[in-house]
Amino acid sequence: MTSPERFPERSGPAPVAVATIPPGRVEATGPPTPSRRSRRRRTRRWWIWLDAITLLGFGIRIATVLGRPDRRPGGDAYYYHYAANLLVEGHGFIDPFQYLKNHHHVVQTADWPPLFVLVLAATSVVGLKSFFAHRVWCCIIGAATVTVCGVTGRAVGGRRAGLIAAFLVAVYPNIWMSNELALSETISPLLVALVLLCAYRFWKQPRMRRMVLLGAVMGVAMLGRDELALLVPFIVVPVALVAPMPWRRRVALAGTGTLVALVVIAPWVGYNMSRLERPTLISSGLGITLASANCGVTWSGPFEGYWALECAPHAKIDRHADGSVQSAQGQAYALRYISQHKDRFWRVELARLGRGFGFFHPLQQIGLDSFVETRPYHWAVLGLGMYYGLAALALGGTVVLRRRGVPVFPLWAVGLDVVFTMLVSFGDTRYRTPFEVSLVLLAAVALDAWWGRRGAEPDADDLPRRTAAYGTPRPVPPGTPVSAGAGT
Repeated sequence: MTSPERFPERSGPAPVAVATIPPGRVEATGPPTPSRRSRRRRTRRWWIWLDAITLLGFGIRIATVLGRPDRRPGGDAYYYHYAANLLVEGHGFIDPFQYLKNHHHVVQTADWPPLFVLVLAATSVVGLKSFFAHRVWCCIIGAATVTVCGVTGRAVGGRRAGLIAAFLVAVYPNIWMSNELALSETISPLLVALVLLCAYRFWKQPRMRRMVLLGAVMGVAMLGRDELALLVPFIVVPVALVAPMPWRRRVALAGTGTLVALVVIAPWVGYNMSRLERPTLISSGLGITLASANCGVTWSGPFEGYWALECAPHAKIDRHADGSVQSAQGQAYALRYISQHKDRFWRVELARLGRGFGFFHPLQQIGLDSFVETRPYHWAVLGLGMYYGLAALALGGTVVLRRRGVPVFPLWAVGLDVVFTMLVSFGDTRYRTPFEVSLVLLAAVALDAWWGRRGAEPDADDLPRRTAAYGTPRPVPPGTPVSAGAGT
């Protein structure tokens, strides 16, 4: 019998050939990709599921409209509905309250950003001018939001996480209620989802054209909700600065994204400058908001941290002046009131955050939402319960993404944006809507990870990561030994 000591190559595991990576060689990291046919089959199946969830979301939304077909516009919805019709009739962006209730008195205004008015005008221009038609159109936009959130969820956490995110958006009352009410929060989830989608796609493949797209989407989002302008320093700039490339290139990308966003809003800014008495950028609504949120009624008592009609008369706003003048008058009054009541400032700020994020008199806030915005009370209670659940799951989703090496700051940056909005204005449930998109995406990642632990792990190529497969290979030091076949 041959001794294994004399011929060691005949015993033990098969030998591993060792090669040396030449200088400048790049090792491809990440799992092998499946066949092209297999990928197409899985992608087709994924889109079928997403389409089905989108139809579910549309069905829920249209059912709420048909359940209250005779609803009349009020509050912000009154402005958006009639401003869209007046725009189509050739009156420009004017105050519909003054025009329709004060003998066709024309007051130029930019109290609200223009995008949602333009969106509603898309139906008015073809003759569908009723409030019912605008609400149905909002349901279609809401269904599109389901689809985009699904695609964004796939970019953040994989295919299954994308479908979970789409389902949550489809059924989540705090999102679909704004569609039925025809409020601008109809488009804010869609805009935020698009910004996050572009941000994560840039993170995977940091290229100039993807930064240009992110900047353009960011500009459109600013025209939809002016407070989303904070996402430029919170998302656009940081995602460029963490790109794996020389610092000069990173700064150039950050500057390009910011510049593109400014170029997108420039025509609207120029239009405002030409027609309003005082310099106005995206909107002139801040002053009126401050005037309605800063008086004795909202700084103490049952409405602490909210807004009240009783506040506005104290500002002595000239309703016949244009929107920029009214804003300046309201802002001046609010700053005077705040300076005279500094002792309660931080208490009121905490009350605003508590109201907006559902931790300060949450049931009373739901009652106010039901009375002021005519939100369905019982659906709002269900939405509050789901919100608490999503917030808890979002913490788990954050941990999962960090372990995978996927950045979470874009998702939480939306929450920081909402915090600033409430601190400056007041606490309101619908102001939280942009952040609820982030909560849905993070919760979907957590649920997907839990599902995976039960034996349904996603395909390795399905998890989002910055690897060679996504265009960012990992350099390997020269002379590093690797097993034969690695990196080939």
